[in-house]
Amino acid sequence: MTPSDADYARAVELLRAGELVAFPTETVYGLGADAANPAAVAKIFAAKGRPADHPLIVHLAGHDAVDHWAEQVPDVAWELMETFWPGPLTLILKKQAWVPSTVTGGQDTVGLRVPGHPVALELLRRFAIAAGEHAGIAAPSANRFGRISPTKAAHVREELGDRISLILDGGPCTVGIESTIVDCSRGEPVVLRPGHIAPTHLEAVLGRCPAIVTASGAPRVSGSLAAHYAPQTPMRLIAASRLLDFLNAQRHKGDCCGVIGHSQPPQAGMPHLWRMLPADPVGYAHDLYAALRDMDHAGVSLIAVEALPEAPAWAAVADRLRRAVAGSGQP
Repeated sequence: MTPSDADYARAVELLRAGELVAFPTETVYGLGADAANPAAVAKIFAAKGRPADHPLIVHLAGHDAVDHWAEQVPDVAWELMETFWPGPLTLILKKQAWVPSTVTGGQDTVGLRVPGHPVALELLRRFAIAAGEHAGIAAPSANRFGRISPTKAAHVREELGDRISLILDGGPCTVGIESTIVDCSRGEPVVLRPGHIAPTHLEAVLGRCPAIVTASGAPRVSGSLAAHYAPQTPMRLIAASRLLDFLNAQRHKGDCCGVIGHSQPPQAGMPHLWRMLPADPVGYAHDLYAALRDMDHAGVSLIAVEALPEAPAWAAVADRLRRAVAGSGQP
């Protein structure tokens, strides 16, 4: 699905007027505002119910705009940009003094990314022509804060409704989970949020596997809270070896579970709602948020998720599931 010229023109007009526009990226749909306009950025926080100290990611049309937003950009950051942009990689860099604190959560760093989605790139290109060649769009995921990220335009409408002026529909997102975040602001690059670009991919550029750091000393970044990406239905992770026994126990209690699995097929006669996701981490990530959203609407009393393999390739989706469990069951 491709927006029309009129859709893009309307989106740019709204952004320049300080309004919100939702648009697809390869990861999830973003809720965008002119990143240089603090009043417009404040509307993102109001629409999502997002804490003001939780920083946003600025999306750019190309890495030639990076120096406008960041200072002291290290060589290793340029190497990562050349390799992975456009794509699902966010870099944390020391910000230029003018960058609004509403974008950075009051920190001295800014998150930058060039998304790998044709609709996002076309919107950013047109916005830069209209607003200045280095213009950027601040955009967290287009959902209420802490809830399941949207991977389709319909999810955005369901989450935010008339809180936003326009949704550019670019079809389903191809990756399905948020970008990898790498901090390049403090010397040795470290991963602050795992994603589709894995540490092994980064190692090919860096010559070493970066550490994954979630300690409080790290800059605050999007998606780093313990509870996030969460359904309103209570959710539990269950080891594969225990899953069928757990479901039988739930059945005897009279409870109906929604089950998300990747290796355990449903048993005949098992009175539960099953959703089997691909048994590879890329396919699983692509389908995860839509599956959680479907289960959240199914009227089940509990979402039981088959625990994932502990291999490094599964780290990003395991991260999302841990946070979803921590935040689940909240009205």
